[in-house]
Amino acid sequence: MAERKVLSKYFPPDFNPSLIVRTRGPKQVGPKVQTVRLMAPFPMKCTACGEYIYKGRKFNARKETTEERYYSIPIYRFYIRCTRCSGEITFKTDPRNMDYVSERGAKRNTEPWRMNGGGKQESDEERLDRLEREEEEKNAMQELETKTLDAKREMAVADALDEIRTRNARNERVGKDGLEVTVVRESIDEERQRQEQEDDEAARLAFMKRYEAMEEIVVDDEDDDQEAALEMPPPSFKRVKKKKKDHAAALGIKKKPSLV
Repeated sequence: MAERKVLSKYFPPDFNPSLIVRTRGPKQVGPKVQTVRLMAPFPMKCTACGEYIYKGRKFNARKETTEERYYSIPIYRFYIRCTRCSGEITFKTDPRNMDYVSERGAKRNTEPWRMNGGGKQESDEERLDRLEREEEEKNAMQELETKTLDAKREMAVADALDEIRTRNARNERVGKDGLEVTVVRESIDEERQRQEQEDDEAARLAFMKRYEAMEEIVVDDEDDDQEAALEMPPPSFKRVKKKKKDHAAALGIKKKPSLV
């Protein structure tokens, strides 16, 4: 357990702690350098031996803080060694493009920010123009809605023009003497009211005819009833005796004949 945590230290037999003296060295001059563990931020090819280093390969690198700045963001430089020829490779951060830039010892395979500009370094204005164009191209939904609204507006204008032409054609007619006569068009409400009145009148006449036909049928039926009543004989009020039923015979009982 102690060996795993490295708590015990080995002291040789000739160890003399009095020989250990604290000394203060000079302060570090120049950029600050520290050792860090990192992964390759982009795929690259070593210019010395042609070795390909894939993105994500781990290295023990030296991190150096440069004096360069992008606005207030410091730029860092990293030193690594090629895995085949141990050649020194350096690259630094690029806050402007949110990426890394290869400096020496290796060549980057792809540079995304250069591909958009056709292999040329873009200026700020060119980059803004390109981003605006891409935003307009991506916003196809808004363009489709604009086209739909324009088409609806054109259809509404065409319908209004057709209505105006139809109204002018109805209001302007040529008379017999070649002069233009303006005909006053009735409103839609008046036409509807007149049509309803005509329908009510036609329905009333139809019901009147039906009612007259029913009266004729009723009068004919009353005359026939009166003639039938005259042809019938007068009623007789004479009492008629009903014959009694013999229930004993139905039950199988025989009556004895009377002796008298």
